[in-house]
Amino acid sequence: MTSVERPVLTVLTTVDSADAAQALARLAVEARLAACAQVSGPVTSVYRWKGAVETAQEWQVLFKTTEDAYAALEARLTAEHPYDTPEIIATPVVRGAAGYLAWVGAEVEAR
Repeated sequence: MTSVERPVLTVLTTVDSADAAQALARLAVEARLAACAQVSGPVTSVYRWKGAVETAQEWQVLFKTTEDAYAALEARLTAEHPYDTPEIIATPVVRGAAGYLAWVGAEVEAR
């Protein structure tokens, strides 16, 4: 199956610590739910929660996965996430280097 037949997604989540971000990244890659994950941060997030505007430091985790693996990745992130209502957003990769996209697909497919 080629990367065109196996659409690639980037999936973003945020957590409250570098340790939590690294744990989610490692968990997803070890389970082959993502080919790789990048941790960035800290970032400053401003959001409305339970009627109040909040500001917090967070770390972002960007996973590279396939459309076929998304549901399993989302379920695992939701189960392991430290937040009650985690941000989990998937974006399709419209274009990318063919070799890289094939690598993502192969790494996730091997699960």
